[in-house]
Amino acid sequence: MNVAFFEEEPDEPEEPGRRSDQGAPVPEPLHAWRERGYALGEARRWIADGFGLDDADRWRTSGVYKPDEAREWRTAGATPYTVDRMLRAGMTPRDAVRWREFGVPAAEAAERHLAGEDPRPQRWTERLRPGRSRRGVYPALDEQEAATMRAMLRVGIPAEKARPYIDLGWHGTEAVAWAERSLDAGEAKLFHALGFSPAEAQRVAAQGSDAISVMTDWWRAGVPIDEVSAWCGAGFTTEEAADLRRQGVDVEQARVMRALTDSGE
Repeated sequence: MNVAFFEEEPDEPEEPGRRSDQGAPVPEPLHAWRERGYALGEARRWIADGFGLDDADRWRTSGVYKPDEAREWRTAGATPYTVDRMLRAGMTPRDAVRWREFGVPAAEAAERHLAGEDPRPQRWTERLRPGRSRRGVYPALDEQEAATMRAMLRVGIPAEKARPYIDLGWHGTEAVAWAERSLDAGEAKLFHALGFSPAEAQRVAAQGSDAISVMTDWWRAGVPIDEVSAWCGAGFTTEEAADLRRQGVDVEQARVMRALTDSGE
């Protein structure tokens, strides 16, 4: 009896970048990465984190330039096609995970995060806050408001702090200047109405005074609203300012008198 033996044909090599039956990516040769502009060490890190060359290109085009960050976003359920909106909303992978836990789609999560909403169930009391709809979500931003929000996010102001400024009518660089001073939006509005600059308001707040107490103390002293910031900025107390005004001295004269007195000491 003759027994025939047949040699098995070798499997065809898989094309770089395609996935094997087990789902693992087949890495492209390093020279292909080099040709796309990746440094050798950088290419190896992308490969080690399980990314093919095209995937890495897509993540970098979307604004994620490091493989470990891309891995975190991927774990959070983001893709190169959805991460850009999340990044523009100021989200982190952790934020994405928290929104995902509540079953919120990526696009809606970015919008709600940008609006300053936290990824958590809304208490009934929060639904009564001005500016929110019945769903507990802030209304959509118009073009000018969105530009202001992006400007504040770019300088590191969190969305939940930036949104109240927008809701109170702050726009552009003025909104950024006040929000950077770690002042509550409502406080900032009052200080601004009293004529304070952001720096002056921050200094007064650091001394333990809030805008309401400043306003009431100076008004009780009889100082007009448009003079409050000038007297404060010149370093006068309410009593000193009231006394000088009764003598017919205005704030500019008082400032000169103080400067001469200080220089003569």
